[in-house]
Amino acid sequence: MVRNLFLVRHAEAAEANASQRDIERDLTPKGYRDAPRVGRYLFEQQCRPEVILSSAAQRAVATAELLAEQLKFDTGKIKYMEELYQASVRSILQLVGEQKENCQQIMIIGHNPVLTYLAEYLTGQEIGSIASCGVVNIKFILDNWSEISQDTAELLAYTTPEEMSF
Repeated sequence: MVRNLFLVRHAEAAEANASQRDIERDLTPKGYRDAPRVGRYLFEQQCRPEVILSSAAQRAVATAELLAEQLKFDTGKIKYMEELYQASVRSILQLVGEQKENCQQIMIIGHNPVLTYLAEYLTGQEIGSIASCGVVNIKFILDNWSEISQDTAELLAYTTPEEMSF
């Protein structure tokens, strides 16, 4: 079965101020503009995630909600996960591997550098550093999500907001 994993780095975030924890950082005005635009672009590209997993960091939560609205995904069904805030490749692989086998598209909204590491690990391709609100679309041909591992995927696209036609 063909499966797609969409890895999305949160949109551009504001710098932390002295009284603010990193997890509390919000999006910049550019981030608030980019996220819905990227969501519309993904919808036009037939992105229809059945599951959206997001870091619980404020900048990821805002990105997830803005994307989901454009993807016509019920924002109440987004799964916000503390463990995605400072995740490892292994922990994300475990989360993805736990998804139901009838699910064909999963979206993860999180942070660098782990999303870049994960994309490169799964595809064997060098991506560099995923840009703010950049999207990596990875294709698998597997029976179950639990079968994903190193070099089991094909990199279909890596797209930044600047490259998307709106």
